[in-house]
Amino acid sequence: MGRLEGKVAIVTGAGSQNEGIGNGRAASVLFAREGARVLLVDRIGDRAEETQRQLSEEGLADSCAVFAADVTDAAQCTAMVADAVARWGRLDILQNNVGIGARAGTVLDMDDAIWDRMMRVNVTAMMLASKAAIPAMKDSGGGAIVNISSVANWRPRGLTAYATSKGAVEALTRGLAADHARDGIRVNCIEPGPVYTPMVQVAGMSDELRQARRKATALQIEGTAWDIAWASVYLASDESRYVTGVVLPVDGGLLLTSR
Repeated sequence: MGRLEGKVAIVTGAGSQNEGIGNGRAASVLFAREGARVLLVDRIGDRAEETQRQLSEEGLADSCAVFAADVTDAAQCTAMVADAVARWGRLDILQNNVGIGARAGTVLDMDDAIWDRMMRVNVTAMMLASKAAIPAMKDSGGGAIVNISSVANWRPRGLTAYATSKGAVEALTRGLAADHARDGIRVNCIEPGPVYTPMVQVAGMSDELRQARRKATALQIEGTAWDIAWASVYLASDESRYVTGVVLPVDGGLLLTSR
């Protein structure tokens, strides 16, 4: 049996921006490999369908379904949860992966509309998805929510709006964990370090910067979406039954060094 056998999961941001494996796609694949049935949610359905195709090629077509939704909209979050429950009868796991990338600049450089969108996509969407999922998890006897933040919360480095949104994700995590422990719902957060994903590729990162990011970590290795996904498997599984309200850096030791 897999580590998530018999569980039903929703992964938001289950697609990738281009070819390759992003955090949402990696989590979706590992959840399905570990026995979960996974609703692949993405604002752009074609991206989630690519993840579904990968799972189908592995013989896991029956373990997943695609649902196109913009999780910044409360009604679409409600419909997303209803679809998962209608298909599989329960909900055990929510992985909140949706987010938009860093925007350089201080508050003096920040346009109000950009700030508002950063908070809406990176924070409010997780609140809305959790708000929709928690009642279904309660009906299922409990569950696990895994939120994806960033080490930028601790190392803003000229990314003030992005870092602020990720700090808010971590505060939201602790609030949800405290509020819903009585319901048997655990809520934890992962802080990815400088992992190399399609979102980074789309941003046009140079080879020089990519190597500099690798060398900035204590382990001197480059992280991938699979590293984040394996941490998600642990936090979603019963192995972490005594873990809630935790922020877990998965960063190669970046926060240990000022290199």
